[in-house]
Amino acid sequence: MTPNKKTNIAIFVPHAGCPHLCSFCDQKAISGSVKTPSADEVWELLKTQAQSLEERGILAEIAFFGGSFTAIERGYMESLLMIASRAMKKFPVYTGIRCSTRPDCVDEIIVGVLKKYGVTAVELGAQSMSDEVLEANDRGHSAEDVRKAAALIRQSGIELGLQMMTGLYLDTPERCLYTADEFIKLYPKTVRIYPTVILKNTRLGELFTSGEYKSFSFEKTVDLCAVLLRKFTEKGVRVIRLGLHASPDVERNMLGGVYHPALREIVESRIFLEDLKGRLLNMPKGKYLVYTDPKNLSKAIGQKKNNINALAELGYEIEFKPRAGVYIWII
Repeated sequence: MTPNKKTNIAIFVPHAGCPHLCSFCDQKAISGSVKTPSADEVWELLKTQAQSLEERGILAEIAFFGGSFTAIERGYMESLLMIASRAMKKFPVYTGIRCSTRPDCVDEIIVGVLKKYGVTAVELGAQSMSDEVLEANDRGHSAEDVRKAAALIRQSGIELGLQMMTGLYLDTPERCLYTADEFIKLYPKTVRIYPTVILKNTRLGELFTSGEYKSFSFEKTVDLCAVLLRKFTEKGVRVIRLGLHASPDVERNMLGGVYHPALREIVESRIFLEDLKGRLLNMPKGKYLVYTDPKNLSKAIGQKKNNINALAELGYEIEFKPRAGVYIWII
């Protein structure tokens, strides 16, 4: 069977290696994991998953997430990388190794180690390119650290990924847009966008409870993420994640912020609405038939018919119908 889908086999190394406790961070709640996996456990996982992936015709990257991977004890890190490299050689379904880490935990020596074991992608948890926001949220690194680490990764030939958060303490939409613009200058292959979720047992949670900090609203976040998604896409940067994965642990521990298991679809629906409005507002109010590719239909209609209702309020009664290969065709 020829594989036609791709995924990640995520291996969480929770809170391991982090030299700082960031304002928003509770890795146990985010990862749903509290135990650091051994090399043997990782091998058994990869061996088991390889058979399942092959049966389903899916390729996968081995992904080390959760802490600051390149800051964990060197021997332990290399033991995990050795297992991942071995799995790649033995099981054809594994196409690469990726890890996430802090920008200030990357140097020439670390990059050399990653190359030695065949790491194909490194994601930097930059979060913001505003030094004020970074300092206010106890990140312990600067925007310049992000630039230096990104340059080292790209020069090595390893794929660069960047992760940003929106709505952090002292954050503003303008600072988020600045972060996106600065990311684009670093030529990442991929980006993840994580609206802030405020968790219990964090400093951000304390600031939120005291009233000193207020997160962006859901609507404000959707509008902002629509701009960010469009901005990155237009520059050829692939947004591989928008919002935290659905997680009972996050749902149990969240105090506020923006979390929705279908956030990306909501954001893409908002983009479609804005594109359609841009055309309709130059036309007389009334009834229209709008054709779009079948894959766009749910986004076009919107959750709970939000887009249809929003257009009706503007005086446009819209019926959507599928037509392959079409984005927006109004009749």
